[in-house]
Amino acid sequence: MKKVLCVEPVIFIYVFASFLTIPLVEQFIYRRLWEQEYNSTFVSDSNVSHCEQNKSSPAYIKQKEVQEKASVFNVQLDLTRAIPSLLVAFVIVANGDRQGHKRSLFLPSVGALISGISFTAISYFSLSLSVLFAVAFITGLFGSMATFLGGGFAYIAEECHDEKQKTTRIAVVDMIFGVVSGLAGLSSGYFLRGIGFSWTFVIASLLHVINIIYIVFFLEDTVGMSQFQHEAPVSWKELFRATFSGVYMLFKTAPYKKRILIIVLLFTFMTYFFTLLGGSSLFTLYELDEPLCWNEVYIGYGAAAFTSVSLTSFIGVYLLSKCLKDIYIVFIGIFSYIGGMIMAAFAKTTLLMFLVRVPSLFCFMPIPVLRSMLSKVVLTGEQGAVFACIACLEAVTGTISLSVFNILYATTVAWFSGFSFLLSAGLCLIPLSVLCWLLCTSWNGEDLALLVAEEVSSIESADS
Repeated sequence: MKKVLCVEPVIFIYVFASFLTIPLVEQFIYRRLWEQEYNSTFVSDSNVSHCEQNKSSPAYIKQKEVQEKASVFNVQLDLTRAIPSLLVAFVIVANGDRQGHKRSLFLPSVGALISGISFTAISYFSLSLSVLFAVAFITGLFGSMATFLGGGFAYIAEECHDEKQKTTRIAVVDMIFGVVSGLAGLSSGYFLRGIGFSWTFVIASLLHVINIIYIVFFLEDTVGMSQFQHEAPVSWKELFRATFSGVYMLFKTAPYKKRILIIVLLFTFMTYFFTLLGGSSLFTLYELDEPLCWNEVYIGYGAAAFTSVSLTSFIGVYLLSKCLKDIYIVFIGIFSYIGGMIMAAFAKTTLLMFLVRVPSLFCFMPIPVLRSMLSKVVLTGEQGAVFACIACLEAVTGTISLSVFNILYATTVAWFSGFSFLLSAGLCLIPLSVLCWLLCTSWNGEDLALLVAEEVSSIESADS
């Protein structure tokens, strides 16, 4: 059977199935905690609000307690998943240079299938919420989202040899991520209202089954394109050593300027990802609280609104890359995010909350551009190592970000629920300062190609 090198369908299905369940899990936790607090069944009705707006009412105090408990529970769940997934993401993605990147796609898909089946059982049989911690830990052992995205981007980076094509392909994947996650979020509200939690989790599980079949039987591996395919370690001990030595050698043997560029770009990526993920992750809780008091359908609309942001960010990358250097595109994206977060902090009506997406139209641009910049500065055989670093940083940064912002939101929700958004906007000064430093040191995008060309030339001279 002839196999293909098209990884985008895999990413499409995985992201849709994952983001179909993510808002459902958040709402499932919120409803179960609400039922425990009020000792009654949560009745979903578009004409009935479970959101108390009278601050002197005992129900308002209980509502805030549910918000705080849900936020803390989400922190604990994220930590349980992230701790095992961190090491798995680093090892699996880094070894993709030697053994191919298919396993970076396969393992998280299996973990997501196990997770979907478990969620179905928990919701159908009304099992304790504590079971979610075991599910999160098992999912983490399979690598979770960080491993999947790290493997997907490394797969594309090895396949593409043209630099502009690489930037566009990576931007396409980020667009797929944003668009599909938005569509899944929109669908989740209607799925929940139409067929309930259990059957929606079943549908997500079936999608992961389709994905696993595609990965195993139709997707070609990148191992044939790797210059290290004949150097695969023969034992797990040697494999583990080779994993860390590959990343270590990436920094040790690199020229000084290349090493500094990699570190600075990774730091910029990490700090912006921290603020972006932390601020945006609070939208669901913020929208459930007063004065917005959104139901599941409106929450789905809100998630789908990010579809337009993903599309405009991709269009922005595609068009601006033709006339601007990468670093200026990153600047535009960060300022776009700052505008959106400041507006969200003071959004007290449904219309204004939807309009938050207008200043945020280009907020996703820095993520694919920074990934592309990092990919351009390393050799073909080092793609797995650099994307393993990115995946590792995404897992660590994502976990810390979600924990910090959820705890912060739980602490400040009673007196100003928009404080976390203002802090997220303020923290963007860190990546902006780093980018300004790069500009002041006369760094420019052409240096990337020059560094790689010089390194390839030195390797060829040593071989001859």
